[in-house]
Amino acid sequence: MAEDRENSIAGPRPGTLFLVATPIGNLGDLSPRAREVLRDADLLLAEDTRHTAQLLHACGIARPPGTLESLHEHNERDRAPRVVERLRAGARVALASDAGTPLVSDPGAALVSAAAAAGVEVVAVPGPCAAIAALTLAALPASRFAFEGFLPSRAAARREALRELAGEPRTLVFYEAPHRLRETLDDLVAEFGAERPAAVAREITKRFESVYRGTLGTLAQQAAGDTGMSRGEIVLVVQGAARAMAREEHAAEHVLRALLEELPVAQAAKLAAQITGRPRKELYDLALRLRGPRV
Repeated sequence: MAEDRENSIAGPRPGTLFLVATPIGNLGDLSPRAREVLRDADLLLAEDTRHTAQLLHACGIARPPGTLESLHEHNERDRAPRVVERLRAGARVALASDAGTPLVSDPGAALVSAAAAAGVEVVAVPGPCAAIAALTLAALPASRFAFEGFLPSRAAARREALRELAGEPRTLVFYEAPHRLRETLDDLVAEFGAERPAAVAREITKRFESVYRGTLGTLAQQAAGDTGMSRGEIVLVVQGAARAMAREEHAAEHVLRALLEELPVAQAAKLAAQITGRPRKELYDLALRLRGPRV
């Protein structure tokens, strides 16, 4: 099997779904293997056919008419069964995102799941990924990390999501829209503390690639005064919580769970705060999540 995969650069095999990583900026990052698969697949599925057609043209790849189709979040579940039938009939199908690796904050999960369930071989054609590139540039611990994708766009939901991640010891990687960078950095300061090391990577592999490194507090201040920091594609990388903090969070949750066996939410949170020294509001919110909806 390993030898077959190594030889796959010679061309796609019948009845296979290829997940093709495409450049996130620099066209030189499209691998020779990816070029061959994009050229030779019987069907090429693209998040945005116009964007992918431009990529193919720029790379000198010509495809037969009618062999480039869209597959995005709004039509993926409807189109997946038809694509799987073509795969089972022996077609070579390639899936490409607009930029980066399919399924990583991009469509494709439903198709891959359906293909795998149908016994179709799924093959990765690896390459660019903004999350991994930013992680390597951030100068932060990279041996263990958690990719969180895009945070909620609404402020309250975003703060809640960050509050749940505040004690995570692994390095955290987020994607963020340029117009929300300042707000998100302010929320990170509020929930993680101003002294947490972090980095903002923008326009990776493009002409104006920039990496801003510092604490969350300094980055928030910089974003407030530097409009250029909020332009282009942005990845946020934040160092994980100190292990002492993570242990404290775990201990507080253990105490709270025990108290919830005997007490109402408000009283359990109050006593847990007195025992552990954690904020009462934080423990009250955690208690609500732990107890879940009452029936």
